[in-house]
Amino acid sequence: QVQLVESGGGLVQPGGSLRLSCAASGTIFRSNIMGWYRQAPGKEREFVAYITSGGVTNHADSLKGRFTISSDNTKNTVYLQMNSLKPEEAAVYYCKIWKPEVWGQGTLVTVAS
Repeated sequence: QVQLVESGGGLVQPGGSLRLSCAASGTIFRSNIMGWYRQAPGKEREFVAYITSGGVTNHADSLKGRFTISSDNTKNTVYLQMNSLKPEEAAVYYCKIWKPEVWGQGTLVTVAS
């Protein structure tokens, strides 16, 4: 059974930065994908970024240049560095692993002055 635990959310001012972490535990396929989604109040969950176990990354087009996904395979952990945050990016950020498909509980990011 795979579990994902996110951390790093919180309150940040517009233009600020946050780094989210997601640690996976349990029986994890060596060849895998981990990523981030987010869901703002009243909106659908949307894709943010993913990274493969081989280090290939993909980011939502609107976030390229400001958000960066990375990983530490030795720790089964992925990170999301978020820079120049905007108020409209306040949301619950969810971690996901593809094999098996499991979601984390989410971590809240609030962007406000």
